[in-house]
Amino acid sequence: MKIAFYGSSLLSSYWNGAATYYRGLLNDLSRRGYSITFYEPDAFDRQNHRDIAPPDWARVKVYPATEEALRDVIAEAAQADIVVKASGVGVFDDELLDGVVAASRPDAIRIFWDVDAPATLAELQAHPDHPLRRTMPSLDLVLTYGGGSPVVDAYEGFGARRCVPIYNALDPSTHHPVPADDRFEADLSFLGNRLPDREARVEQFFLEPAARLPKRRFIIGGNGWETKGMPPNVRHIGHVYTRDHNAFNASPLAVLNIARDSMASMGFSPATRVFEAAGAGACLITDAWVGLDLFLKEGEEVLVARDGRDVACHVESLTPERAKCIGNAARARILTDHTYRRRGAEVDAILRENAAQKRERNVA
Repeated sequence: MKIAFYGSSLLSSYWNGAATYYRGLLNDLSRRGYSITFYEPDAFDRQNHRDIAPPDWARVKVYPATEEALRDVIAEAAQADIVVKASGVGVFDDELLDGVVAASRPDAIRIFWDVDAPATLAELQAHPDHPLRRTMPSLDLVLTYGGGSPVVDAYEGFGARRCVPIYNALDPSTHHPVPADDRFEADLSFLGNRLPDREARVEQFFLEPAARLPKRRFIIGGNGWETKGMPPNVRHIGHVYTRDHNAFNASPLAVLNIARDSMASMGFSPATRVFEAAGAGACLITDAWVGLDLFLKEGEEVLVARDGRDVACHVESLTPERAKCIGNAARARILTDHTYRRRGAEVDAILRENAAQKRERNVA
């Protein structure tokens, strides 16, 4: 089956945290026989910060962020058996959603794939005339980056025929243990872009512990932190390309995960960083959120902090030996239960089931 996937970017993770999620899932679906075309706009300087070359498992069409180019890529939806519009493309999102649904064939499977469900649901609640509300009856599926039953119930409350969370996972061929790298040696490291609903939690869970532990070394990676005031023992290293993620995760004593406000409140939404860090064998410290136990076991496979004081205590008490033990346990758990091979199998089953149902309805 042919998939037309309209998303933010497959080639670049620059201001695009969903990149490794797209890569892991679509790579696996390609192995299962799907022919994939990924449409991404030339926007936000992402093409100048590519992490990967165009892969052999997907055709990537980069289009100018213009109305003319938009019409051209929308028209190509008619060639696909499965049409996917992802959230957060960043350019012409509403027009893309309306356009690809209208252009797709009646027998095609139409999917909205939400990589930031809490934010999207908040918009749906606030705006009764939201384009997604208008388009919902024409969608066969809503797939989400996470969110568990709260997201499923919310989407079905807005009229989705079916909503299924497809969680982040690990591709062990791209994220795995590597030797420590001097560039990333620290006691605690955090990787994430500066966003409005994350900044206060970064202050609480990262900058406050750094201030409490002035003799310890802290590293923060990601875009937007250049103008942020930080304690002198915090080093900002800017954007970290995916080719350096393994070294970034494998080099410090521990790696910190901080959920954005909306993700933390909704729960059941582990970030890609959780699986990347675990895949590299890192000792992960995470802020607390509901549903964590579905992915990692507190105290054995991950350390959990309820506030900045907890983070500081974990860093102070952590030995290299215990950090290694926790990292190895996390990696074993993720490799067993949370790989993109498993997620791809789940998506494949959903797509085949939906295709069979559409054929039956058309025959009837």
